[in-house]
Amino acid sequence: MTMELTVIVPILNEVDQLPRLMQTLTAQRGVEFELILVDGGSNDGTVDMIVSLRQEVPFPIQLISSERGRGLQLNAGAEKARGDTLLFLHADSLFPDQLALRQALECLAQAITTAGHDRIAGHFRLRFDHRSSDHDFGYYFWEGKARLDRPECTHGDQGFLLRKRFFNQAGHFREDLPIAEDTEFAERIRATGRWLMLSGLIMTSARRFEQEGLVERQILNALLMNFKAIDWSDFFNAARNVYQPHTAVGRLDLGQYLDLIDRLNREDGWVHALRRWYRTGYYVRSNAWQLAYLKDVKKGFKRNIAVDDIPLDALSCHDRWFDRLTDNPPGRFIAMVGTWLWFRKTKRTYCVQHKR
Repeated sequence: MTMELTVIVPILNEVDQLPRLMQTLTAQRGVEFELILVDGGSNDGTVDMIVSLRQEVPFPIQLISSERGRGLQLNAGAEKARGDTLLFLHADSLFPDQLALRQALECLAQAITTAGHDRIAGHFRLRFDHRSSDHDFGYYFWEGKARLDRPECTHGDQGFLLRKRFFNQAGHFREDLPIAEDTEFAERIRATGRWLMLSGLIMTSARRFEQEGLVERQILNALLMNFKAIDWSDFFNAARNVYQPHTAVGRLDLGQYLDLIDRLNREDGWVHALRRWYRTGYYVRSNAWQLAYLKDVKKGFKRNIAVDDIPLDALSCHDRWFDRLTDNPPGRFIAMVGTWLWFRKTKRTYCVQHKR
């Protein structure tokens, strides 16, 4: 039996989050869907809870097992899906609006009809569910960035909604990546089709940021995105614990990863290290727009402007002038030097904290 929608959620030790997930999905109105939970080896009672909860919800639940790994789990769920449309969702995401899924399906269908093809995927407007107000500006920045139709701004915590046929055409999620399989998939969607920002809001837990530290985790995430872009596989082979399950994390020791970067560069020799730094400069220069965007966000935050309505004056100026003026070898060299200086300063800061 086919379904209108299949919601696919990879899980690993989510006993605390599952009741909230079931509650937010049960509250959805005007849509027929199934839920596929793909367990990667939970040992905290998650599976037993699912068996209990499946008797209490108005939608069918498939519980399947997979090897651990988000790409593996997401693909395993898609293979079992009966829905014509797929929604890939995180276990700690919620929908404040009871019509979020109904409206999202209609928005996607209308866009497909207008375009005349189904190479369109939708993502929701992101808002972080955080307990502390210590980093309100940081969350405001990342919520705004998630609304931009730019490379590496679309991630799995925004929810991915697309037709199953387009998912198969796009090539599924990479299963060999230790991180950012969602971002890599999002960029393939951007290259072969287009992203549609849905009208609905998705609330995603900030639990990892609150456990690890927002600044530390975002610095590490930026480094990881760069290393993925320059294909530095040796780093990922040496730092297999770089993205632990949320149940296994505490305050992030950023210094250990900065030390590792230094050590690997020394072991490879200055020629390889210099090439790596230049490729990093290439990547950083292409992302310099984020500094302009940061300026716009600071103004918006100070004026208490809704994140959807932030004026993008500095970003527009960057795209019109700065990007063109720096997209050359001298511009990349300057970005390389600036990034190296930032790295040295950051390493001193975090290694002194841990007395390295």
